Amino acid sequence: MADDTTDTKSSNQMWGGRFASGPDAIMEEINASIGFDKKLFAQDIRGSIAHATMLAHQGIISAEDKDKIVHGLNTILSEIESGNFEFSRQLEDIHMNVEARLATLIGPAAGRLHTARSRNDQVALDFRLWVKEELQKTEQMLTGLIAAFLDRAEEHAESVMPGFTHLQTAQPVTFGHHCMAYVEMFGRDRARVRHAIEHLDESPIGAAALAGTGYPIDRHMTAKALGFREPTRNSIDTVSDRDFAIEFLSIAAIAGMHLSRLAEEIVIWSTPQFGFVRLSDAFSTGSSIMPQKKNPDAAELVRAKTGRINGSLVALLTIMKGLPLAYSKDMQEDKEQVFDAAESLELAIAAMTGMVRDMTVNTARMKAAAGSGYSTATDLADWLVREAALPFRDAHHVTGRAVALAESKGCDLAELPLSDLQAIHAAITDKVYDVLTVEASVASRKSFGGTAPSEVRKQIAFWRARN
Repeated sequence: MADDTTDTKSSNQMWGGRFASGPDAIMEEINASIGFDKKLFAQDIRGSIAHATMLAHQGIISAEDKDKIVHGLNTILSEIESGNFEFSRQLEDIHMNVEARLATLIGPAAGRLHTARSRNDQVALDFRLWVKEELQKTEQMLTGLIAAFLDRAEEHAESVMPGFTHLQTAQPVTFGHHCMAYVEMFGRDRARVRHAIEHLDESPIGAAALAGTGYPIDRHMTAKALGFREPTRNSIDTVSDRDFAIEFLSIAAIAGMHLSRLAEEIVIWSTPQFGFVRLSDAFSTGSSIMPQKKNPDAAELVRAKTGRINGSLVALLTIMKGLPLAYSKDMQEDKEQVFDAAESLELAIAAMTGMVRDMTVNTARMKAAAGSGYSTATDLADWLVREAALPFRDAHHVTGRAVALAESKGCDLAELPLSDLQAIHAAITDKVYDVLTVEASVASRKSFGGTAPSEVRKQIAFWRARN
């Protein structure tokens, strides 16, 4: 998509009299973008129809020419959608492929379409429209993923599992509470998506090459026709801006990181050593040599997709970091990064939504693991603070001695005899056993946002209302 400030022809050489000969094979290979920017055909045609309609409304072209242009563009749209359009590498990009075909269909009127615009603002429009639509699709997919987690959280609001720090058993939580942690993550991702849509909701068309145009165009009219809030306010920035693409990749990278963390947990949880969840055959594969294996390949591939998305973000940041204003041909390298990341993100969200709904949760295994590793030790310390009036640091020390004793005896805290506990601190009574079970521990965590089933259900209700 080259800088375009001159009239174009429907031949394979588009620069007119400035160049005595066309590009050689190497130049054609490096310059052509039709191999990937043909993905923008619908946005390109939609933008051209809005532009032609505005030109006619402003008296810049005739109504007759506008009608011919619109009919021709709709014909091209049908040809591309039906697979009957032949894209040409010699015509370089989607803009020139469409314009050349339009000239064949309607003759000289096609040449009036490019009045008061450049390929610089044309590609900025096409790409911005595509990213906006992709963000809207991402928002819908994240809403579906959140809904899947809300269903699992409601189902398991009381299912006890171990909570981890450093991947070591820390305190008992519920699986519902754990699910709601991902609701929060993907809720933030969706908020970022919505903010990005608001950011980019400005129409670039009419900025022309970089300085605007002398024709009496109505940019507010085209902005409204194309579903934008308003037109952009600086023509130089308009054609050189790719913040909207970088922001999309940033959002995709953060969401991908969240998806990858979830994928990692599913990989761990589905091992025989954990056995917390089981994926059906729909999201697993076997081994070519080990018949007992059931591999969580879908989760592993989601984890890997994040690397590709991160690479796309770094690539576009690197492309843009040294460019002077306004347009440079370097910016042609922006689209493949965004297209690839969008495809990876869509696939990862779809796969993860499927896995969340598909997985079988082994609540018995989770509950058994929740009591391991002296996970109620903090509950003992809290009991000593509440019932024996110990400073927390002293209670922490007493609890540490109790854990050491239980470890030496090979038993849980709840299995230590009262005499042993009283030997550590005389203020301990038999009421302490009321807090040493995992169920009691979980039920006591009633602080706002805590893991108590009553709190989990409050958060589920909050998210259902806003989802």
